[in-house]
Amino acid sequence: GGLNYAGDTQCASGSGCVVLNEYYSQCQPGAAPAPSTTAPPAASSTTSSGGGTPITTGTPSGTGPGKTLQSGYYWVRAVAAPNYHKYIQTKPLYSPGTALLGDYTTAGQLQVVSGQLVQLVSAPGEPVKLLYAVVSEERTINNASLAVTFSTEKNTYGTFKWGGDDLQWSVAGVNRPNQSAWYVCQGGAMFINLGNYAYQTPAGCADQTIHYYNDKTANS
Repeated sequence: GGLNYAGDTQCASGSGCVVLNEYYSQCQPGAAPAPSTTAPPAASSTTSSGGGTPITTGTPSGTGPGKTLQSGYYWVRAVAAPNYHKYIQTKPLYSPGTALLGDYTTAGQLQVVSGQLVQLVSAPGEPVKLLYAVVSEERTINNASLAVTFSTEKNTYGTFKWGGDDLQWSVAGVNRPNQSAWYVCQGGAMFINLGNYAYQTPAGCADQTIHYYNDKTANS
């Protein structure tokens, strides 16, 4: 919570620390696994790509749907450089953590359901298990963007929808010039762009719009 923050530095049980930038972190439900009575819980961790934006990772919530698109879901990807045909996913696959754009070989399968952007993490034939894209209410990166993570808990801030084939987000009280505008920053971390598309883009980030794709398999 800033350079002068003096509050709690540990999250409550069932929540994990999501690092949004070097000055701000947030406790979010589902960002770390629940404690186990038989073994120590697997803690979430942060890594970065070439000194870029910290990437929060957790323990996989399911074995995943595989590389064949399941009925009712989409691949969701950028369609312009420098993230051309990079797909929404988490790292490790199917785990709570930072929403990322990454390689087609590790693409997630997603859908918008009742305003929630959901990622399918269960295997075919298993009971459906989902992760939810959670939007932070705290502004970051030039005070004009919102971080997005995947969690086992539903999003409570704003709603997602498809605008044609593009992924949009909106919330009451925030007037976005372009509801389809995203930043993709170092390490592939995704942020909602609250400003104008391709205007005063932060260093280390790229302006992108994100679109669904429904072929049988993801491609490059």
